[in-house]
This record gives sequence, structure tokens and C-alpha cells, in this order.
Amino acid sequence: MKNRLSCRFYPILAALLFALATLSPSAFASKEKQIFRFNVSPNGYPPYLIVHQNQPSGIMWDVVSVVAQRLGYKVMAEQIPRKRVDQMLLEGYIDGTPRAREWADDPEQFLFTDPVVDIEEVFFVPAKSGFSYQNPDDLISKTIVTHLGYRYPLLEPYFEEGRIRRFDVSRDKDMFTFVLHGDRFDAAIADRLVGKWILRNEGLRQQFDISSESISNYGFRLMLRKDWQSFANRFNEELAKMKKNGELDAILANYR
Repeated sequence: MKNRLSCRFYPILAALLFALATLSPSAFASKEKQIFRFNVSPNGYPPYLIVHQNQPSGIMWDVVSVVAQRLGYKVMAEQIPRKRVDQMLLEGYIDGTPRAREWADDPEQFLFTDPVVDIEEVFFVPAKSGFSYQNPDDLISKTIVTHLGYRYPLLEPYFEEGRIRRFDVSRDKDMFTFVLHGDRFDAAIADRLVGKWILRNEGLRQQFDISSESISNYGFRLMLRKDWQSFANRFNEELAKMKKNGELDAILANYR
């Protein structure tokens, strides 16, 4: 009986070993998570992207991390300067970056997901300055502190004609310093949530007023290469679930 079992066992074992040996490496690799190289920029964009001691966090990072994990991806943070992002995305050095479609120089070159959150650009002014905004004509002859490289479609004709002056700075936090301490600056343009985050962390909230009217309201999305359509579709599906079941609201609450 024992010999008969051995005669049957060894051929089966040999067949199993042969099958394992002939499997392609991709059969094993398919079980490993793919990498999604996500641009967080060198300075981040708090509270949407926060870079602290090379450990990213923030609204967009949290959402992308949750969705990517469910899709079988591991998110790798890349810190790419703004002027290099588009080309590095097209060339495949990174796979995605947060961007409003309206902020892209050539949006038709890229693929955009559904909005993760809305960006509302408003004016931050020194408290009790008497600044009032209803429409762009209210800004004529004023100097507005703006973010280097950012476009403001509603105000661009005024900037080009010189009727409104813009003063560019590279860091969001510096925008508020210039407005608060510079006599020739009237207001700063920033996303409402970004501005509140900075003022709260700098202890400056009581020194600024915020306009009730906004100059824009854009969807903040993932910008991808066009060959990532399948990923974008699945990302949108998971994002819709997060919005419906309250997961997204819970993430947002952590940064308000």
C-alpha cells in the first residue's frame, strides 16, 4: 500500500514543480501592487498637500492613497517643481498631479478625473482695511499679491492691460506677509481653505478679513496622461462612493 501511494505521489509532485518552474515572472508580479507616482510638489499645497520631513499628508494625498490602495496601487510621492510637472508627466516620470483643469496651460494634452474638492479663490486683506470686492472693476489701480505661475482667467485681461497690477510670490505663506507688511499691496488671492489654514497656523487669523465674493470656483482633480483612462474611470467610481458614504467628508474635517 505504501509503495503504491509513493508511485502516485511523486509524479504529481514532479508535475507541480514543473508547472511552478514554467510560470512567467509576471504571474507572480501581478499579485504585487503597482506604483502610482504622485506629484506633491516641493512645498506642497496645504491643506491639500502637506510635505513635512518628506512625509506627505493633506486632503489630496489622503484621498489618492485610499483610492489607489483599493485599485491595487501603492502611492509614491514625488516633489516636482511646478514648471517641470507637465513635461515630466507627459514623459512618464510621474503618473499624476493635482490640478484644476482651468489652471493647465494645455489641458487638451491631459486627462482629468472628477473633482475631488472645490477650490474657491477669494481675497485676503488686512483687517478693517475697507477693501470691498464685487467685480473686477473694484480692483482697478490696485496691486494684488498672486502666486507665481498661477493663472486667474477672470482677471487676466486686467493684468495684461495694466489696469490691475499683480505681484508674484512663490510661496503661499509669503503672500500674506507681503499684504500685511507691505504698504503698496492691497490684497492677496488664495483659495479660501488654503488661506484659512495658513492664517490659523501662523496665528494671523484676526489680522485678516476674507471677501465673501470669490473670483473663481474650480474643481481640484487628478491630472493624468491620456493613456490612464481606465485608472481614471475606476478612480471616479471609488471617489463617488467616498462622497456618498461620508469618507470624503471625514477626510476634509481633519483639515478644517
